[in-house]
Amino acid sequence: MSGQPSLKPVTWIGTSLKDLRSFPEPVQDLIGYALYVAQRGGKHQDAKVLSGFGGAGVLELIKDHRGDTFRAVYTLRYAGSVYVLHAFQKKSKTGRQTPLHDIALIKQRLREAERTARERSL
Repeated sequence: MSGQPSLKPVTWIGTSLKDLRSFPEPVQDLIGYALYVAQRGGKHQDAKVLSGFGGAGVLELIKDHRGDTFRAVYTLRYAGSVYVLHAFQKKSKTGRQTPLHDIALIKQRLREAERTARERSL
């Protein structure tokens, strides 16, 4: 054996994979690498806790590219997998706050990730 920790699988919730694939390549590269770091049990330097989710269980990556802002949200709350909850381009030009409709979608997908994790543990 190589002594490397095994990689946690990535579970894509909803349209997160399709949405990520629509991002510019440099953004995809950063998010992909950050998810790889999470798979290995680490935290990428650009990953920040997304407030409003009770602790450090939900993380957000923000990447600016050519005047646009792209975000990906994932969780490590459930053992054994990295759950990607949402990937989106922030449209609002004012404020840094995540739009309420995106927060609602993240909460919905977090519940879906919890159900998936529970089913896998049976």
